[in-house]
Amino acid sequence: MQVPGIKFIDHVAIAVRQGELEGQVKAYEMLGFNVVHREDVLGGDQVREVLLDMGGGPNLIQLLEPLSADSPVQKTIERNGGRGGFAHIAFRVENAQHAFDAMKALGFQLIDKAPRKGSRGTTVFFVHPKSRADFPFGFLIEVVEDPESK
Repeated sequence: MQVPGIKFIDHVAIAVRQGELEGQVKAYEMLGFNVVHREDVLGGDQVREVLLDMGGGPNLIQLLEPLSADSPVQKTIERNGGRGGFAHIAFRVENAQHAFDAMKALGFQLIDKAPRKGSRGTTVFFVHPKSRADFPFGFLIEVVEDPESK
């Protein structure tokens, strides 16, 4: 059995320390990336997000700056000794609910109780880094359904 509908890597998320987001955006722009979306994501996430693309392709870089000490991104930065860096990888799927149900049936440890609203109108859920005791990924995975791509 496979997880249905995985299409491609949606984005790679990078944690950025508070106060460093705009400098990071400028650095990516010097590499040729373009800002395609900005949003403050509140609720349990508590992050300021900037999405960048290169060449209009579907694969994005997501810069995440924590908005509070309770942000999971701030916790990632603390685990990294106060440094920013890799936060997670996100896979684009056709249907988040179908992917969620399949991953649950396959025994993956899902962080969210159900797919939920994400930034830019997406539906998302997260998969724990140690999701599979037999073969843990070792990093956080986000699964993203983008209604614009249907």
